[in-house]
Amino acid sequence: MKKDLGVHPYLFPMPVLMIATYGENDKVDVMNMAWGGICDNNKVALNITESHKTSKNIKERGAFTISIADIDHLEESDFFGTATGNTMEDKFERTNMHAIKSTRVDAPIIEEYPITLECKVIKAEKDVSGFRVVGEIVNVIADEKVLDENGKVDPTKLNAFIFDQFQNGYYAIGKKVGEAWKSGKKFM
Repeated sequence: MKKDLGVHPYLFPMPVLMIATYGENDKVDVMNMAWGGICDNNKVALNITESHKTSKNIKERGAFTISIADIDHLEESDFFGTATGNTMEDKFERTNMHAIKSTRVDAPIIEEYPITLECKVIKAEKDVSGFRVVGEIVNVIADEKVLDENGKVDPTKLNAFIFDQFQNGYYAIGKKVGEAWKSGKKFM
């Protein structure tokens, strides 16, 4: 029997995305967010509260990076979603993580995360869903340790985790259970 639960943002799994930007004086800011994702072959969409430091930085710099959070840096990643750059001047520094400047966009790359999408803003506006940012992916960089023998990202090596909207938890992912565009072929 099914039970009505009301209106909730119950979509699962939700990615844990680390959005990195530069603020004033090239100060690194990182935000943990789950309300974003791929919206085209070369585009990402983010729905951010406009009062976030990240939103201000995106408007001013026109660029950001998205990294996939990994279990090795779960505590730092959670902290980036708890603390606000609006009131904590040393937010990034407290984690002892490291950033380098992207050569393609005006945003930092967090060295500890295994994969990063470098994005330039192509649209940023308030709409019915809040402050919506669409970014064009201009490059993807990955640590060699997450690549397979053919140079492709191996999801089982990412050590990524997902966000649980139901009970506010994080869950490890990585076990392959099927083959896209093949597992359901028997119904064709």
